[in-house]
Amino acid sequence: MTDRPPRLPPLNALRVFQSVMQHRSFRAAADELHVSPQAVSLQIKGLEDALAVPLFARKGRGIDPTEQAILLAHFVNAGFSEIEEGIRRITRSQTRNRINVNASPYFATRHLLDRLARFRAILPDADLRLTTMVDLPDFARDDIDVAIQWGFGDWEPHDHSLLLRDLKVICCTPDIAARLHRPADLLAETLLHPILTDRLWSDILAHLGVTLTAQTQAIRFQDAATMRRATLAGLGVGLISSIDATEDLEAGRLVAPFGTDVMNTMPADRIPGFYLVLPRSHRRVRPIAAFCDWITAEDWTQDSHTLPGKE
Repeated sequence: MTDRPPRLPPLNALRVFQSVMQHRSFRAAADELHVSPQAVSLQIKGLEDALAVPLFARKGRGIDPTEQAILLAHFVNAGFSEIEEGIRRITRSQTRNRINVNASPYFATRHLLDRLARFRAILPDADLRLTTMVDLPDFARDDIDVAIQWGFGDWEPHDHSLLLRDLKVICCTPDIAARLHRPADLLAETLLHPILTDRLWSDILAHLGVTLTAQTQAIRFQDAATMRRATLAGLGVGLISSIDATEDLEAGRLVAPFGTDVMNTMPADRIPGFYLVLPRSHRRVRPIAAFCDWITAEDWTQDSHTLPGKE
């Protein structure tokens, strides 16, 4: 036999309780709610009876909240805040044109910013707001409509669409490359990892016939740009996105000791990428749907810095 969830008390009683906790006074709560102090007292008594828990100790004309009341107030306040936010959003959504986008910092600077004018030409009245954060946001808490996230496509139950595979190149300075004669030699070097995943290096090494060991030194980085700088500084062997790697290899700043196409023959589910991620319900909002249609139709394999008009 399973326990039944507790029956929720009347919403009005919780609203009265919230006001009493805020003012620490039945009379002040009554003034705020435009009712009599007796009505407030009856609501609190009914709430205590429904919960079978004392909420206030009466001391003459004063009251002191019990430990249970202090705990309950935390959740009641959070609950009413969520309700208020939900009402704000649905009333705003009738005429809203704002689109809150959170993008991987690398994707935003390397690919997205140079193309946003294209979307603005499609929906010129859109109030587009862009933030950059490495981790997947909490869509409700962070007030984010859509996210562009780096990873392997495992974001159920959210809707997600692959925009661009992020093929990496094993890169290092010429001094380090001189010590790397076969893939197993990588285990003696410091490997630079993206902080979002521990599997990338192990998958690549396994593809090369090498097993990553716990003894291998590692440094983890929050974003791709920092990892690239660390690789250029000679802190270890990095996994550099192919566009960036091409620039550094051609300039002679870095070396690809095992070639530039190591990841090209790996299984698709082992190759990370940039994905459009959002709750399915968000597509019902017209401006958000327009943004999703635009961004999934773009060819992100083309370097944004070589687009027409980008000299």
